[in-house]
Amino acid sequence: MKLVFAGTPEFARASLEALVASGRTPIAVYTQPDRPAGRGKKLTASPVKRYALEHGIRVFQPETLRDDAAIEELRALQPDLLVVAAYGLILPQAVLDIPTHGCVNVHASILPRWRGAAPIQAAILAGDSKTGISLMRMTAGLDCGPVFHIADITIGHEETAGELHDRLATLGASALVEQLDDIVTGRLEAVDQDDSLATYAPKIDKQDAEIDWDLTAAEIAQRVRAYNPFPGAFTHDRDTRLKIWRATPADGSGEPGEVLRFDRDAIVVACGDGALSLDELQLPGKRRAPAREFAGQTDLSGRRLG
Repeated sequence: MKLVFAGTPEFARASLEALVASGRTPIAVYTQPDRPAGRGKKLTASPVKRYALEHGIRVFQPETLRDDAAIEELRALQPDLLVVAAYGLILPQAVLDIPTHGCVNVHASILPRWRGAAPIQAAILAGDSKTGISLMRMTAGLDCGPVFHIADITIGHEETAGELHDRLATLGASALVEQLDDIVTGRLEAVDQDDSLATYAPKIDKQDAEIDWDLTAAEIAQRVRAYNPFPGAFTHDRDTRLKIWRATPADGSGEPGEVLRFDRDAIVVACGDGALSLDELQLPGKRRAPAREFAGQTDLSGRRLG
């Protein structure tokens, strides 16, 4: 079977690695163009590109798949199947029609819940108790194609988006290689989604991660988890931005944003309902630090954050 893979970040690399390990090495990989990254803004290859080059797989990096040249380039490969995982580019119908057996997507949610770009963060933000992955046949709509297979997992009470991402990447990769043959042969039939149950997870913007202290302690704790590691929940102490990497609800009350306690044993801030213990924080130019260490770097006593 002539397989083509399309994906970009670490989530996608896990599926590509599983395909190669199972003896289904793609004839080509599509991934987004190299992007500036890090403090030096050096052009950096995606995790999928790096893995593909290490294994001698041909790499394509079109800016878009909507122009005729890119479409004809893919058509010339004569793929039997296109597997997609967090590619980041919209696939027009002309592309979806090329592979003999269509296009299969590895999506990090239990569809139709959390269609869109940020399903992992959305599940944590909503306080969902479980999430999972869906293997779906791609259509022209946003994550609305019929579903071949779902695998679910429980979300840990203190699990961050980064930690959940890693578990879902592994789950998706395993499900893909286990179900792929049945998908291609037709032994596994896809079931239409119930559009009336659909929810959406838009792309995360950095400003989404600013803490609103009027929210409840539980809601803010969910946001801290959902935005770890990207973009990182933050608040302000006057003109200084403070990143908050881990936090848990705590006893206490006061004006939202008021620092109720600041010492080496605890940093507690009042919320709209309840209070929040800030367990891991970061000052600009400093490394992440547990509360005990952070308390030696600055003094927030009596301050009001936000």
